[in-house]
Amino acid sequence: MELGRLEYLQALVTEFQATDSSEAKEQVLANLANFAYDPKNYEYLRQLQVLDLFLDMLTEESETLVEFAMGGLCNLCLDRANKDYILEANGVEPIINCLSSSNEETVMSAVTTLMYLTTPQSRQQTTALPVVECMLRFSLSASRRLSNLATVFLEDYCTPRQVEEARNLSKHTAVGIPLPKD
Repeated sequence: MELGRLEYLQALVTEFQATDSSEAKEQVLANLANFAYDPKNYEYLRQLQVLDLFLDMLTEESETLVEFAMGGLCNLCLDRANKDYILEANGVEPIINCLSSSNEETVMSAVTTLMYLTTPQSRQQTTALPVVECMLRFSLSASRRLSNLATVFLEDYCTPRQVEEARNLSKHTAVGIPLPKD
């Protein structure tokens, strides 16, 4: 059965790369993101370079592809090897860029992924001032899910000094990352 799992995942990756249909790409990426939920698949997904595929999809025009790729990364980054891979592949920046998505699911996955990726080594990047500013704005969102998640981020991943610095900065600027549409 294990061999069948790898072959099935390989077939999905091949289908994703071979198809020109945007609907088929979305369906396959959704399937891969779902398989990323199961730790039994982590090794296979690394072997098949699905982490790179997800990272590459974060800059796509299609909000749906970005949503599924962000969800897949969120599922994978609980694993130490996957977390290290994403950090070494400079994955934090494209994940931070997903905070400006108008799709709330993408934003929720991006915030959660940043939490999972925060280590003593990556903290400077995952809690950079623009991210903390963004979380302050999200904490005021009408969406309870988003405001609660942003509040947890601010309380558990940021220092009081970072939060204060972001508060002071946001008083003086009107530009920034917009809230996602409901």
